[in-house]
Amino acid sequence: MVRRNLNDLLYFVMVAREGSFTRAAAILGVTQSALSQAISGLEARLDIRLLTRTTRSVSPTAAGERLLKTIGHRLDEIDAELDELTEMRDKPAGTVRITCGEHVLRTTLLPKLTPLAREYPDIKVEFDVNYGFRDIVADRFDAGVRLGATIDKDMIAVPVGPPLRMAVAASPTYFETHPVPRNPRDLLNHNCINHRMQTGGGLFVWDFERRGQKLNVRVDGQIIFNTSPSMVDAALAGLGIAFLPEAEFAPHIEDGRLTRVLEDWCAPFPGYHLYYPSRRQPSPAFALVVDALRAAGPTDSKRR
Repeated sequence: MVRRNLNDLLYFVMVAREGSFTRAAAILGVTQSALSQAISGLEARLDIRLLTRTTRSVSPTAAGERLLKTIGHRLDEIDAELDELTEMRDKPAGTVRITCGEHVLRTTLLPKLTPLAREYPDIKVEFDVNYGFRDIVADRFDAGVRLGATIDKDMIAVPVGPPLRMAVAASPTYFETHPVPRNPRDLLNHNCINHRMQTGGGLFVWDFERRGQKLNVRVDGQIIFNTSPSMVDAALAGLGIAFLPEAEFAPHIEDGRLTRVLEDWCAPFPGYHLYYPSRRQPSPAFALVVDALRAAGPTDSKRR
């Protein structure tokens, strides 16, 4: 039987999934040159092209797609089994990869996981700050953190924080020259700071609810961002009205730098949840991370 170099197969799978030699090399901890040579050697041994390389991207050929589908999940199973072996150690070990937004990372995840990191030095947690919706299975994340209402079906959803509310706010200087809105429809006459969604590319629709009445408002304005910190900065600069979770505005509202409006139209909604595939067999390290992040109260649920 001809013995294959499994490292070359692992390198191929990582490059194909990442679509980049640079990102794959960083994840694997090898040089781009070593990665390129390994895959070129694999293609030479198989006598078939597996990857199409351009100056901007890398993508699998038809043969590469077939190989990726055939061996990718098997390598994942090997990875998971090796994680399972950490049960035989005195203390759990391994890497847990989580994709999330910057705000929940700073305010919730990091504070909750700090005691765990100190108690279990062999557990590593890698955070991917991303405002789009990553495919956590295809991108090989252990879990993601998003708002409860936006989580995909067939995922285990674990609440990591309380219900949230949105807030509408602008600087006092903005309201010196613009009337204070009394109804969400009044926002159509204001300069609003828009949010471009990274998934789909559309503008975020401002949703309101009061005493069972729901309103969806598509606002307009001069400034558009795709990250919330920039929206806060623009509101503080007097460039318009912004719409974000109230926690992002809270310190500025408290010190008077921002004025909140339409508060009675902002109803609570499900907060941040950690989510992961229902078929996932959790490693001891991952189970500890979930327990550390789980909010008191609601039990875990499967999205349907």
